[in-house]
Amino acid sequence: MIQGLHHAAYRCRNSEETRAFYEGFLELPLARALKIDMTQTGRKAAVLHTFYQMGDGSFLAFFEEPGAPFEFKDQRDFDLHIALEVEPDELQRMFAKGKASGVETRGISDHEFIDSIYFRDPNGYVIELTAKKGDAPVDRAAEARKILGDWTARPIG
Repeated sequence: MIQGLHHAAYRCRNSEETRAFYEGFLELPLARALKIDMTQTGRKAAVLHTFYQMGDGSFLAFFEEPGAPFEFKDQRDFDLHIALEVEPDELQRMFAKGKASGVETRGISDHEFIDSIYFRDPNGYVIELTAKKGDAPVDRAAEARKILGDWTARPIG
């Protein structure tokens, strides 16, 4: 059985710019770094893999591989975003910090069971900070299945 998330990994343009955002702005400590000179298949590589630790012990990780093809672009929220959970007071603090720091900051968005704010990191990824609402029901699986079923049954076109 899967126990939880260890890390989610993404490409980055520049490891130091990425560190400045994730450690300096989001306050996730740089916990590990691995320089990869050779892949498991024996191919020479020049890759830096960095890990930023979250409060539950899991990590966000990034690969910098200069010169290797990868299309960096500003992602739309609906295409790709990384959502991280915080407490409601932390959401307010980070919203103010983003505005004061000149970091692209959007929100606060009311999603019924959570409130969210959004930033863009130096790689173009959207970072969502989300705080649970205290009065939201914990188990909404039946509702989710109905919404998904209605969506699947809709006419296309």
